[in-house]
Amino acid sequence: MKVLIVFYSMYGHVHRMAEAVSEGVKQVKGADVAMYRVQETLTEEILNKMGALEVQKKLAHIPVCTVNDLVSADAIIFGTPTRFGNMCGQMRQFLDATGGLWAKGDLVGKVGSVFTSSATQHGGQESTILTFYTNLLHHGMIVVGLPYTFEGQMRIDEITGGSPYGASTIAGTKGERMPSENELSAARFQGRYVAEIAAKVSRKS
Repeated sequence: MKVLIVFYSMYGHVHRMAEAVSEGVKQVKGADVAMYRVQETLTEEILNKMGALEVQKKLAHIPVCTVNDLVSADAIIFGTPTRFGNMCGQMRQFLDATGGLWAKGDLVGKVGSVFTSSATQHGGQESTILTFYTNLLHHGMIVVGLPYTFEGQMRIDEITGGSPYGASTIAGTKGERMPSENELSAARFQGRYVAEIAAKVSRKS
């Protein structure tokens, strides 16, 4: 049972969440997880001006995902930072290239899930995940979120990401805040939960 984690991370926050998602997937017996990043669309000059070039160099060892990589997966967990309450342009470009898969129904019946990051507590985490899910539904995928059995999303003793739609983290307006332990726990829970659902689906297919 193969699970793909496909993400874009500019400053490393989504990548850290992706690592936690992977840890959760690995808790499920028989789950094989692979991590991919989507193609960068910005030039090195622009990334350098944005203070993101060094992070991108550190992520260079992670293979770039192609749309055909999605076909062999039983589940795909996407990670994207929030841009004005929506997915980032890099992820949008990647999804826009999946028309051929849609035409052949290659993703129908696969499990899909999403996690995200935003600068502020109310920076569009939920809208990013919800609008992302419309793409998965058009592909006929089975959408899986983060159930309230992960009780960490109901905490009020700290500012934290996480909703029934998926795990999320708050990065800060300068990217100064990395994912908290509660947010990483949400990501691990989501990874494990998606893998468990995918295992049940694959046994019945």
